Amino acid sequence: MSDSAHEEHVTGFEPSGYTMHQSMVSAAFDSPRGLTAARQLQCRSPIEAVETAVQVSPSDAVSRRSAGWPGMTVEIVQANRRGRIDFDYCAPNHMLVVYERGVRHHGCTEIEGLPQSTLQDCSRKLLFVPAGHRFHDWHEPRTLSRMLFFHFNPAQLAISPELGFSNLSLAPQLFFEDGALMDTALKLATLIDSGGYAHRYYFEALGIVLAHELVRINTAKHSAAAPINGGLAAWQRRKSVAYIEEHLAEPIPLAALAGLVGLSPCYFCRAFRQSFGMPPQRYQLSRRIERAKTLLAKHAASVTDVGLAVGYNDASAFCTAFRRITGLTPSAHRRSLG
Repeated sequence: MSDSAHEEHVTGFEPSGYTMHQSMVSAAFDSPRGLTAARQLQCRSPIEAVETAVQVSPSDAVSRRSAGWPGMTVEIVQANRRGRIDFDYCAPNHMLVVYERGVRHHGCTEIEGLPQSTLQDCSRKLLFVPAGHRFHDWHEPRTLSRMLFFHFNPAQLAISPELGFSNLSLAPQLFFEDGALMDTALKLATLIDSGGYAHRYYFEALGIVLAHELVRINTAKHSAAAPINGGLAAWQRRKSVAYIEEHLAEPIPLAALAGLVGLSPCYFCRAFRQSFGMPPQRYQLSRRIERAKTLLAKHAASVTDVGLAVGYNDASAFCTAFRRITGLTPSAHRRSLG
């Protein structure tokens, strides 16, 4: 085999239909010709492997190790240098992303249909990208990241039809935690790292367990979405409030908040009102005014600057909103503080 880091090594488990390959990702993915060749290589494998072409730029910033069997492919991507790295993916298969480790100076992660996240410490966090949804991540790593990509083709995965994995509508999820799912994912990664290629049935069994875990999470999420009192579950309240606080000065679409906790906009609005006594928009308004009160108490910023800081580009609109909530104008409120 060539010593070049640009060459991919493939070992097939014929005729059982398994492939393992280890690679250092290279400039081969930087050109259409190279990408075509890589895809042809996958298509020639005996399993008709699930598409693994998570696009990485620059491609030589990472190394890859992967394994595939019917209905599933696992890819371990390890950053080997600092500097901005972009990941991009969209395919007709489900994808689970595991950030085994990764702290970034700067970065942004987004899944189509959800608000983007600029979380800095992504270590031991999970993402789920349903089939057809676009995933994009860019980061400037503080520590060299290691990410695991699990690609599922439910139609090919050897899993009981009663599970409904092929027909289940799975919601996108961004930066969540689940111990059982993480443990199963890391077992697969450890097996690949150790070169345990002979344990093909164990590989497949772990892949099926991973699929069951995804269904469990999806089912639990929907059952937790409707607690007895009709409001939001505790984790949904925490997530909603944290997102509102983080984006207090920005317009927040109702659909974005609802998608964040896996609910329809209509149901989310009713459940939010049940939990907080007011709809999401009014809650954000009240939090804006509370933030404005804190800033006004410092006497350092002008009323106009305070309004801008809490999302009002027009001073008149800020004064009107402030007075409607507090009964005083911002200036009168500041004077009342002595």
